[in-house]
Amino acid sequence: MPLDDPAVRNETRRRRTALALLGLMAIVFIVLSGFSFVSSRDQVTPDTVDYASTYGAVDGKRVFQSYNCMGCHTMVGNGAYLAPDLTDTYELVGPAYLAAFLPSAGRWPTEAALLVQLQDPEQVSETGLTDLADYYERYPGARERVARRGGLSTYMPSLSFREGEVKHLVAFLKYTSLIDTEGWPPVPKVDGLTFPQASGPLALAAAGEPGSRPGSSTAAVSATEAPDSTTTAVVRGEELAGQLGCLACHATDSSRLVGPGWGGRYGTVTELADGSSTTIDEAYLRTAITDPNAQVVAGFPAGTMPSYAQVLSPDQVDDLVTFIRSLEQP
Repeated sequence: MPLDDPAVRNETRRRRTALALLGLMAIVFIVLSGFSFVSSRDQVTPDTVDYASTYGAVDGKRVFQSYNCMGCHTMVGNGAYLAPDLTDTYELVGPAYLAAFLPSAGRWPTEAALLVQLQDPEQVSETGLTDLADYYERYPGARERVARRGGLSTYMPSLSFREGEVKHLVAFLKYTSLIDTEGWPPVPKVDGLTFPQASGPLALAAAGEPGSRPGSSTAAVSATEAPDSTTTAVVRGEELAGQLGCLACHATDSSRLVGPGWGGRYGTVTELADGSSTTIDEAYLRTAITDPNAQVVAGFPAGTMPSYAQVLSPDQVDDLVTFIRSLEQP
């Protein structure tokens, strides 16, 4: 076929065009590959983020992956979309709320549980906050969640975290809240909460009123300091256990949740993590409430349960002990 034939010229032109496009794509590929070796372009990286100068975001990411959290949650839009996106959770609710929720995720934290975490020295070193009102001001999402959901059950299982894993997770969520997500997650447009379910706790949460759920307020906890003479110590202890979120981690029967079940435990001998054994009596229970790491039950991680020494009065501790004792086998 002659070289000046129109068909030959068209074929040659198409080949040259294809080669030119292939060359352009190769240049783009090389340039983009080069960008992958440069710095983070002012984007935060997990190796630079920690919580309380002790727990790293890199370790927290490993914990997040080991429990397959992405199987339900999304992170920067990636995940299963069965549960809320966690990208900016730390920024919204803060570390004290996360530390109150994660070990006993089967139930939403109450205000009393949040007060316990505000006494944690590592939380204080991270935020500098010990006052609940100041905490709510910095993390308004915690106020909204306590008012709307405090004390209610969740669809999330309570996971048996090992010592330190919760705070590593907090460090990872702190890192994700620092990512420049360019507007993700999107803020939904709401014209007003007009549906029936918006009444009650939802309306109070929208108005920013803390302690709107019965048993979730500071007043509910402090009220037990002046108990009604007609109310038994068992009833007061049971109410207090609900307010503090104890029943999210401890079953009232012998079932194992995050911690040992309370049912039938009083008066029995239990093995401790150090290989010794002890009788579960009133003295043991008081120590377990005020200094939980002093005698850790074998098979359970230390450091999961916070101390209530600075939260409960001696009378409140006695009421809790009386309630737990009431659960012993006849």
